[in-house]
Amino acid sequence: MADLKLTQLHKHYGAVHAVRGVDLEIPAGEFTVLVGSSGCGKSTLLRTIAGLEQADQGSIEIAGQVVNDMPPRDRDIAMVFQNYALYPYMKVYDNIAFGLRVRKMPEADIAQKVKSAADMLAIGHLLDRYPRQMSGGQLQRVAIGRAIVRNARLYLFDEPLSNLDAQLRDEMRSEIKRLHQELGKTFIYVTHDQIEAMTLADRIVLLREGQIEQAGAPLDMFERPATQYVAGFLGSPPMNFVPARLVAQGGGYAVRLEDGAELALPPARVAKLAARADQPVTLGLRPEHMSRAEAALRPGLARYSSRVDLVQPTGSRTYATFKLGGVEAIAELDAHDVQRANERIELALDMNRAVLIEPSTHRVL
Repeated sequence: MADLKLTQLHKHYGAVHAVRGVDLEIPAGEFTVLVGSSGCGKSTLLRTIAGLEQADQGSIEIAGQVVNDMPPRDRDIAMVFQNYALYPYMKVYDNIAFGLRVRKMPEADIAQKVKSAADMLAIGHLLDRYPRQMSGGQLQRVAIGRAIVRNARLYLFDEPLSNLDAQLRDEMRSEIKRLHQELGKTFIYVTHDQIEAMTLADRIVLLREGQIEQAGAPLDMFERPATQYVAGFLGSPPMNFVPARLVAQGGGYAVRLEDGAELALPPARVAKLAARADQPVTLGLRPEHMSRAEAALRPGLARYSSRVDLVQPTGSRTYATFKLGGVEAIAELDAHDVQRANERIELALDMNRAVLIEPSTHRVL
C-alpha cells in the first residue's frame, strides 16, 4: 500500500475547468471516498490519479514519487470501473488472471492468486463461466477480483455500484468495506451517493465545481458541516433550510421565523452569536432532529405547531412534510406519530443540533 499526495492539481477540457487546484493527502491504508453531484470533477480526479487523464498543472505523488509523466501501467494502480470492463470472450478465471499474465507471472502463482481472490469474493464456483452468463452483482465481483489479485499500491473505484439494484448495492457495499479491512490497502472510491460515502469511508472528500468543499470523517462532516452545501448534501432526507433572524430573548437568543415563531437557542451558543443579534440567518434542521412534542420538553428543544401536508411511511419511520416558517420542511418521525395529511401536529425541534448559516457566504456560523 502507499500514500497519495496531490498538490495544486488542475485539469481542463477546453474551456471547462474540471479540477481546480486540488490539494489532497491520503495516508497509506485509508479508505477515502470522493463524493459530489454529477459534474463536480470526482471521476476526472480519479482518472487523473490513474494516469488515464493527463494533469494540466500540479503534481501527483504516490509513495513519495511524482508520477505525472508515468504511464498508467507503471503507476502500480488497480482500478474498478462502473461498466465492469470485462472481456466478454474470456471466462471468469481468465478475466481475473489477465493482468497477471500480461506481467508474465508464473502460471502456478496466477492460479493461487485467482483462487484466493475468488474465495474472498465468493465467486469460486463461477470461474468457468463467461460474463454473459452472470448477473450484475457477480460481474462486479469479478471486476473487483481482477483488481485485488494485482497487489497494487492503490485501488481506485469509479462508481462501481451505480448499475446495480438497491439490494445488490447494499450487499456490495458490505463486501467492499470488508475487503478493505482484510487487505489493509489504500482505497479511493468515487460515488455520487452520499449513503455510500457515509457507510464506506474512513474519510469523505466532498467536491463541488472541481474544488474540495470539505473533507473529514463521515460523522464529523455530518454533524459539523462547514457550509450550507455540505449540510444539504449529506443526509437523506436532506437538511431543512429556513430563513430566519437572530433575536434577543429573555437574556438569551432565539431565531425568529418569518411566521413570527421564535425558537430559543441553548445558552451554550449565546457567546458566539451575540455579535450577530438582529441579523438574518438561515436555520438548518435535519429531519431526524425533529420529533413529536411531549407535554414537557427537555432543555434545548423548541415547540412548533404546524399542519402536515404529506405523509410518507417507510415502515419503521414516517416522513411528514409541513410548513416551517412558511418553508416546506420534512420531519422524520416514529412510524405512528402521524397518520394522515391535514393532521395538526406539535413538533419538538432539537435546537442543540440546529445549524445557523450566514446567508451571504453560506458558511456555517
